[in-house]
Amino acid sequence: MSSYSDTDFEPWLASARALGREFAATAAHYDETGEFPFANFEALHRAGLLGLVTARAFGGLGGGLRAALDAVLAVAQGDPSTALVYAMHLNNQYGASHSDRWPAHLVERVTQANREGVALINSAQVEPAVGSPSHGTLPETIARQDGDRWRITGHKIYATGIPLLKWVTVLAVTDEEEPRLGLFLVPTDAPGLSVVRTWNAAGMRATRSDDIILQDVSIPYEDALTLTPARDGISHSERDAAWYLSLIGAVYDGTARAARDWIVDFATSRSPASLGAPLATLPRFQDGIGQIEVLLGINRRLLGGLAEDFDLGRPFGSDAAFIKHVVVENAQAVTLIALDLGGNPGISRDNPLERHHRNALGGKAHAPPNGLIRARLARAVIDRRAAETRETAPHTERK
Repeated sequence: MSSYSDTDFEPWLASARALGREFAATAAHYDETGEFPFANFEALHRAGLLGLVTARAFGGLGGGLRAALDAVLAVAQGDPSTALVYAMHLNNQYGASHSDRWPAHLVERVTQANREGVALINSAQVEPAVGSPSHGTLPETIARQDGDRWRITGHKIYATGIPLLKWVTVLAVTDEEEPRLGLFLVPTDAPGLSVVRTWNAAGMRATRSDDIILQDVSIPYEDALTLTPARDGISHSERDAAWYLSLIGAVYDGTARAARDWIVDFATSRSPASLGAPLATLPRFQDGIGQIEVLLGINRRLLGGLAEDFDLGRPFGSDAAFIKHVVVENAQAVTLIALDLGGNPGISRDNPLERHHRNALGGKAHAPPNGLIRARLARAVIDRRAAETRETAPHTERK
């Protein structure tokens, strides 16, 4: 449970907003070239923002989910590719410094490096044949015990931020007689780990979510984070999931807010000769911008409410999943409305709106997909109704 108020973090959040504006100036360049924005992370480190949510006991600022969402949103309004890598780093830093599942020596290792420089961390779980573990299939990546070492072999895709990651937490199955499933902390400079540049998406191009190949990569036996019977499958606590799901939402909400800002500036500054007044005076523009404000307002309330519940230790069940669903879809809808209003200038690559739209579409790719979220929600309510029916059945008069 958090014991701070939002105002405690205002100096750092002000820095995040300033950096977001700074990052906006180079976002088009990184989108065009697909280069990784190394300089942005040096700036985040200098501002102390890489340690925003790391526990104070490990030299961080001790921020909670509210602070993380605000910082990611601010960065995303400038460069969502930077924001996505940043969000994944915050997710892992919070997990490492607040979870009892991380061995103490690994917590100290990653948090000390985070204090000293740019030492990003992300997970590597998705595979070419298996896809996302959110579907419940075990990975094909194998961890083989060799004395006091693990030797890991496998192929992971979508390793977001890989050009600057210092570590990846690799999801793998052991080759033991009774296989176990676990996460293994692997340094990216380990012999046998190689990067294959495969990322060529329409949007979020500077995230460099490339493939990594692990060929008999050796790490100490004690560098496994968690090991549980593989037959139990993959599980995540609702509180852990809330971080990942809501930070994903914040990235794309920030993208949508940048699109909103552009279309509002366009509508208020452009005065066609045939109209003799700004476009913003037209009912069509006012209605469209009003729709955008409704969607962004819903996003703000959903993300803010979840963060408040989390930071105050209140239960929220599985709400994070449908919040991610709604927030990402709203963000995409915002960019479509803005494109409709913007006309030809909106789709011109001389302006940023088409880039905001392409970036927003990236939200469709994040696990769990919306169809799976809906299926799980449906099963939950159907199972609940079936259980209620069974409970009342003995008391129902039978004919």
